[in-house]
Amino acid sequence: MNATPYLATIRHIRTGPVRHDFTYRICSWVISLSQSDPNHEIAWWQRPFVRFRAADHLGDTESWRTNIETFTRSRGLDTSACDITVLTGAASLGHAFDPLTVYWCTSPHGDVVAVIAEVRNTYGERHAYVVHPDERGVAQVDKTLYVSPFNDMSGRYTLTVPPPRDGRFDVHVTLHRPGQPPFVTSWSGHRPSTRREHLALATQLPLAAQLTTARIRIQGIYLWARRLPLQPRPAHRPDHARS
Repeated sequence: MNATPYLATIRHIRTGPVRHDFTYRICSWVISLSQSDPNHEIAWWQRPFVRFRAADHLGDTESWRTNIETFTRSRGLDTSACDITVLTGAASLGHAFDPLTVYWCTSPHGDVVAVIAEVRNTYGERHAYVVHPDERGVAQVDKTLYVSPFNDMSGRYTLTVPPPRDGRFDVHVTLHRPGQPPFVTSWSGHRPSTRREHLALATQLPLAAQLTTARIRIQGIYLWARRLPLQPRPAHRPDHARS
């Protein structure tokens, strides 16, 4: 299918200065931008709740794929002939919030030309990192976007982003900061195969984006209540349209 729902788990691990570890289930999607509009592939019972919109991601046209090709071209990469696979969430009941969207741009020969990690924060800002993972799917990049109000702008990410395979995906993002323990986020999922898993997926779909937003804000309030210091948010200079 052009758009396939996955039952996924997000985990955040903060080990200092306040230890905090939380996990939640979400519905994620693996989408091909190399075929027809992914909205045409949504199951009939999901269509009242779920929508994919180019405006929720980087770029300034109504074509999601065109936006990716334009963005990579600005980085000196030609992805016009690539298969583009996306790991993301969907707009649910008109609301969209995707903290991370990952794009794999693969040449007709099967080589990964580039991986894009598009990060969005709760302040409406976004930044797209272009990385070139090694044979293990691992890459590093300097932090550019203010994400958590409890982390300053210092640091470097280690991204583990192997392409989805055999009905599964497993993405890890680790923030390394001078004098601080690592901050680790994992995002893993699989295609549901049992009746119970399909039911769990169905309960996540209608308000998936709203639940993600609410969970992030609740965890932020919890850390603030534990007196974790807030870090100043600098002005973000967009590197592409709709940032």
